[in-house]
Parts: sequence; C-alpha cells; structure tokens
Amino acid sequence: MPIAIGYVPIAVAYGALGVASGLTWWHTLLMSLLVFAGASQFMAAGMVAAGAGVVQIIIATFVLNFRHLILSLSLFDRLREISPLRRAALSLGLTDETYAVLIARTQHQEPMPTAGFVVGTMITAYLAWVCGSALGAIFAAVIPADISSGMSVALYAMFIALLMPAARKSAWAALTAAFAMVLCYGFNQFMAPGWSIVCATLLAAFIGPLRLLREAV
Repeated sequence: MPIAIGYVPIAVAYGALGVASGLTWWHTLLMSLLVFAGASQFMAAGMVAAGAGVVQIIIATFVLNFRHLILSLSLFDRLREISPLRRAALSLGLTDETYAVLIARTQHQEPMPTAGFVVGTMITAYLAWVCGSALGAIFAAVIPADISSGMSVALYAMFIALLMPAARKSAWAALTAAFAMVLCYGFNQFMAPGWSIVCATLLAAFIGPLRLLREAV
C-alpha cells in the first residue's frame, strides 16, 4: 500500500505530461496499461514531444529498462519454489519498488513469499499506477504545470524511503548504494542516462561478491 500511495502522484504527473507532449489521453493511459515502467514512460513522453521516431523511443526505453534483467535474476533466483512459467508471468509486474519490497521479504522473513503474495504486491502497484495515469491524463487541462511537475519529486522520495532501511541495517548496503550513486553520476557525464544506470548497477553489484570473499577469508 505505501508503494501504491507513492505511485499515484507520480502517475498523475506522467498522465499530465503525456497529454502535454501531444499524446491523446487514451494513448497516455494505454502506455501505462501495456508498458508499466514509470521512468521509461516519462522518457518516451519527452521524446514524443521532441519529435523522436518510434525506433529511437523503443531503443532508448529498452536501454533504460535493461536493469530489469539484473533485478529479475536477483529476485526470481530466490523464489525457486514458484514454477518457471509463473515466474515468467510475474516478471511482467516487476518494478524497482516491488523488487525492493519482495527482496527484503526474502531476506528477513520465512517462509518465502508465495506466488499469491507476489501477485498481490504487483497488482496493487499496477492498479495505482494506471488509476493515477488516468487521472492525470483526463484532467491534464485543469492541473497547473508547476504542480504536475512537482509531483515527480515523489519518485525520488519513494526510492530513498525504500533504500534507507537496508542502508541503516547494513554498512555494506550503504556502501553499495553510495558507490552506485557516485558511479551513476560519473557515467552520466558522458553516457546516455539509460546506459549510465545499467553500468553503475553492474559495477556496484560486485560489492556483494567482495563481501563474501572477505567473510570467507
């Protein structure tokens, strides 16, 4: 529920931005129904407004969402009790926020989350995102631009809220997060945002094996 509540203002901001970029309200809503990837949808709407072609948008969003390959490998390896076919279906609802909640549950709680629990987590987030997108797209004309743009700040606040509990409990988690942020900032100076996120994630992920090696020694 906290994820769902956090999704609504961000989705409203996306809906208003989509219509302002030249999309119809139902195109804007359809993207939320079929894509369900906030950062990619914001980027796609901006690229539409800039006159980018379909192929450019597809490639850019693919690169930005490439991190989901890493998230999927990490999460679904821990949910081996769920059949591969169900895990493949569940991957359609994976987001950064649902990943954070589910990975925390696999680390600190027993038994492991059931398929029903995973579905419930993802469906709740999905419905909140779609409903918020609909509100933003339909009422875009009456939402002031400064308010809709300010709503996107909630995205960063949500990431911080998801990150802090793990960072407070583990120095290694805090180190990994700090290292990833520094790398992402550095890469962003000469790379596209999508590639900078992917490269920073991959390199920061090596801190985990380093910890295991240190403990083994």
